[in-house]
Amino acid sequence: MRPYPFTAVVGMAELRLALLLCTISPSIGGVLVRGEKGTAKSTMVRALAGLLPDVDVVDGCRFSCDPAAPDDSCPDGPHGTPEEARRPARLVELPVGAAEERVVGSLDLERALRDGTTDFQPGLLAGAHRGMLYVDEVNLLHDHLVDTLLDAAAMGRVTVEREGVSVSHAARFVLIGTMNPEEGELRPQLLDRFGLTVEVASSRDAAERVEVVRRRLAYEADPDAFAAGYADDDAALAADIAAARDLLPSVTLTDEALLQIAEVCAAFEVDGMRADIVTARTAAAHAAWCGRDTVSTEDIRVAARLALPHRRRRNPFDAPGIDSDQLEEALRNAQPPETDPDGDSGDSGDSGDSGDSGGGPDDPDGPDDDGPGGGAPDPGDEAGTDSGGRGDGSRPTGDTGEPAGDGEDGTAPRKQQRVGAEAPYRAKLFTVQGAGTGADGRRSRAEGERGRTVGVLPEGRRSGSSRSVGSAGSAHLVATLRAAARQRPRRGARDGGGLVVLPRDLRYARKEGKEGNLVLLCVDASGSMGAKSRMREVKTAVLSLLLDAYQRRDKVGLVTFRASEAEVALPPTGSVDVAAARLEQLPTGGRTPLAEGLTRAAEVLRVEALRDGNRRPLLVVVTDGRATSGPEALARAHAAADAIARTGVSSVVMDCESGRMRLGLAATLAGRLGAEHVALGDVAAETLTDEVKRRAA
Repeated sequence: MRPYPFTAVVGMAELRLALLLCTISPSIGGVLVRGEKGTAKSTMVRALAGLLPDVDVVDGCRFSCDPAAPDDSCPDGPHGTPEEARRPARLVELPVGAAEERVVGSLDLERALRDGTTDFQPGLLAGAHRGMLYVDEVNLLHDHLVDTLLDAAAMGRVTVEREGVSVSHAARFVLIGTMNPEEGELRPQLLDRFGLTVEVASSRDAAERVEVVRRRLAYEADPDAFAAGYADDDAALAADIAAARDLLPSVTLTDEALLQIAEVCAAFEVDGMRADIVTARTAAAHAAWCGRDTVSTEDIRVAARLALPHRRRRNPFDAPGIDSDQLEEALRNAQPPETDPDGDSGDSGDSGDSGDSGGGPDDPDGPDDDGPGGGAPDPGDEAGTDSGGRGDGSRPTGDTGEPAGDGEDGTAPRKQQRVGAEAPYRAKLFTVQGAGTGADGRRSRAEGERGRTVGVLPEGRRSGSSRSVGSAGSAHLVATLRAAARQRPRRGARDGGGLVVLPRDLRYARKEGKEGNLVLLCVDASGSMGAKSRMREVKTAVLSLLLDAYQRRDKVGLVTFRASEAEVALPPTGSVDVAAARLEQLPTGGRTPLAEGLTRAAEVLRVEALRDGNRRPLLVVVTDGRATSGPEALARAHAAADAIARTGVSSVVMDCESGRMRLGLAATLAGRLGAEHVALGDVAAETLTDEVKRRAA
């Protein structure tokens, strides 16, 4: 089936512009597309493949060497005087669950041991060389693959080291990633490797949504005929891209333009110099796209809106984006007193959307129309086009108190309150007992396919989990040779006295590393927690745990209980910033349904175990241990705790009780759960460090 045409996508002007600029100038470094599900992120990126210019390669080279400058270390080389071939540029997709050997390439270990020959099979990064590498749901990529991408993006090469054999080849590509922020954020190092970032959302205009559906249905009914209807528009756009690429080397970046770029980047306090370089390259590409040979203030304005939003974040709870007024002020401050590159006295007025300001040839990024070339988000590649509301997950509150009899003493009503948190601190490390086989992370001990080698797996096993010899895993060379040597008396030796190694001799390394966990926070929001100072301290501690979960690559969930019920404020997700937003708006007041909170938490853990059985949970109960909802409330809470303890879930009870007269109910609850008991004031890692120093003094 032919791919959806690029020019048939409705709207999405800013995303279209960002993709086109990276096609014109691959040195920009790619695009990160952030947006809710069903917004045509994947469809638009895949449609870009048809617009990429052809590339000249060495005929027969599996690593796409440039005939004008072949790679001296190419595994298929040396090329000598190469014969040229021309092929379409590639857009290679990297699956989130890909094995590392499939990404970087692999050595035929059996042949290397048997014949002494290095036979390297190229991976996905080799296929993406001089093209584009696309990672859908890039925020879900395993850490070891993220590390591999970072190395390749930084060095422009891939090096494979295995069993004393080293293979290296060039891998320069434009990295394009799509992600739904609700499923988690990217590591800062990988985030910075994307040249540009674009936020996308589904249109709320009924007419535009109708056109999206109409085009999608037409495409599904007859893909070839639909694509043929936009073939001329795609061809014209490809020609415009080629013209802009030809013009790009002639674009002049004046000292005044460089000063504006530096002023803008300094104004937004971005780290490092990559932001300045990417902004300069993007501005030059935008000028070439618009048919100009000199970079103007408008080019810098567009470039800054695309290149800076993701570089000004300081922590995972910061919202991406840049302030338009601050951008305009920085642009004005850098302009000479009596000159104006735009000819409008330095006042840009309404700068509008950066995507609408870049009308190049035939203005494919200008206002949409209903004819071919207008463009249409394809809702077909992702379920739905609307997130179904993006509220904070908490119930409406206002200033109205709870109904009579819902207070902590059972008689007086208590008003709901909302208390903000202070700045998060470095939290103490809480881990899950034992060793797991979950996703890569930095919290608990795990045995799997990555990490340091601590031994040899039993014969016939290739990983630390229950998977058998068909799974990915790295061979243990010494153990393999030892197994073959034991069979030498029966097999004899090869010609020349060499050791005979058969596939059944292969032994695999037992590795130990770290895994990410599911951190489920069960937070008491009842009236007993309602004192502003205490609830602020609680929210700060929970926010610190969320920051710790982000850094350790955990999934997080949030269950709250107050009044007469418990609710799942946030189902388990990788997005800690969403969890932080729900926590910030959490109201307090009313009775303490501790049993209901523990029961709801247990249900969440049960369902999540069915979805992702390898990710082990850590339950964090934030409470003072009181239970005042209904008769026998404390007994029901203890029964719920006993039920959780029988499942073997690792737990932590964060004790929020304060004051001189303490009942010790949280400590009793921790005993029932078999949990670690931690006072609220001891959650900070510095608290433990200070106590150790004090006792050692």
